[in-house]
Amino acid sequence: MSLVLEIEYLSGVCFAAIGPDSPTPDWPPQPDRIFSALVATWAARGQDKGEAKALEWLEKLDPPHVLASSAEPRTAPPVYVPPNDYETPDGELSTLIWYRDFISKGLRPRKEHQKSWRRAWNVLPDERKRSGLKERSFPASRPHKPIVQLFWATADPEDEVIAALQRLASDTAYVGHSASLTRCRFLLDPDAPEPNEAKLPERRVYAGRFAELRRTFEEGRRPLPGARVVSVMEAKPHRASLFGKHWLLLEHVAGRMPDLRACAFLAKTARDALLSGYQRIGLGKEIPEVISGHAADGNPTRAPHLAIIPLSFTGFPYADGHVLGFALVPPRDSRILEDESFRKVLRTLAPMDETRGRRVLTLRTKEGTPSGRAFSIGLSPTFEPPAGKRSLDPAWYTRPSQSFASVTPIAADRHLKEEGEARLEELAAQIASACRNINLPEPEAIVTDNHSAIEGAPPAYPSGKSPAWMRWGLPRSLASRPLTHAVIRFAQPIEGPVILGAGRFLGLGLFRPLDPEE
Repeated sequence: MSLVLEIEYLSGVCFAAIGPDSPTPDWPPQPDRIFSALVATWAARGQDKGEAKALEWLEKLDPPHVLASSAEPRTAPPVYVPPNDYETPDGELSTLIWYRDFISKGLRPRKEHQKSWRRAWNVLPDERKRSGLKERSFPASRPHKPIVQLFWATADPEDEVIAALQRLASDTAYVGHSASLTRCRFLLDPDAPEPNEAKLPERRVYAGRFAELRRTFEEGRRPLPGARVVSVMEAKPHRASLFGKHWLLLEHVAGRMPDLRACAFLAKTARDALLSGYQRIGLGKEIPEVISGHAADGNPTRAPHLAIIPLSFTGFPYADGHVLGFALVPPRDSRILEDESFRKVLRTLAPMDETRGRRVLTLRTKEGTPSGRAFSIGLSPTFEPPAGKRSLDPAWYTRPSQSFASVTPIAADRHLKEEGEARLEELAAQIASACRNINLPEPEAIVTDNHSAIEGAPPAYPSGKSPAWMRWGLPRSLASRPLTHAVIRFAQPIEGPVILGAGRFLGLGLFRPLDPEE
């Protein structure tokens, strides 16, 4: 039995954004958005218990396949909408001679009326951008075919359930923005095959999502997106590195971000900030080994510890390699990001920025740093990839693959002794050893090169006549290490992240999975 949900966009336009601040339209509509629309309809209809049970049944199904045509993003000019247009208080109406003089004669009001004048003047469209009002966009898609279908191939609902779902669907007037007028209906067809063109969605609902949506609404909070859909390949067990998949992201929100080639300096600055945070909360002598990278005796630890890696705009068409943020990558099975002392350090280092409504960690160089190397940037910690910034999604680095290519060059673990072809073989042997160091099998193929196979990633070494800033900046401990990019292929799929070499804890040797078409 196949359960089908059919959605027709009556105006031929779908108004929906990936996130509240994203200019990118969300097409096709994801099951979590559609489920939220059904829940909103349930609430508007009076919160019927039978319909609630039907929604709880629906949320427990496997992710549906989605059949939708391609779509074109609708272009629209930016708008600047104030929270509330200024309304002149009744007590000021008798003193509005200044407004009449301004309109008829172009005279600016006297000092005592300047505040009222600015507030009224800033409502006008041409003045909104200059007055600092936030730019807003209303992303929309124009699908080539305005009908979307969701298929649950093995669903077999009872009569009461399908009747309740049908009532909800028939009253769901929009999916996404309220301007996205829709006609929705559920269908049951025991003979309907799943179309070959249908694909798994990116996000799904899960058991408990219905209760979660109700709870967040009652608390006045925006719900988080649904869970990411795991592909069949990702669901299979794979050999994995020592580094974990649960990252703390540091999104760049302020200041001029240095070039990707300075990532090791920034990572070291971030690590130093964490160490100082433990000092500030009185735990300077109890810094966890997984954070400091040093054992109790002060020597470098042999145990896996925290890596700090750059997340850059690479691997996409027209990528230019600029850094959008960093990530704290703990060892696999480490619970350090959930540790209360670590959370206290994070709160100390990243106070709440009231203007942004989020915590911001400021990283800056020491006084006296040459201007060409000085920086001061704001990073906002989050566990959820920000909407509209795909490059900050850990999935680009953690998904299973047989082939990986370096985004940042590998710093060799040892100095090279050979020359010519023998040097390349020596370098490949070090990369194979680096894989074993992070619990990975030895690759079946290793290709080294000065240039990366990932679009937008800078080469390991610039051409001879390039300026000095085009060289990778390395801390003193790595300054003499040879650098190289590489593509590695394993005999079986490997689960990322893959971070290799002597600079792996400072963001060097960061690899990204390669799809077959790449």
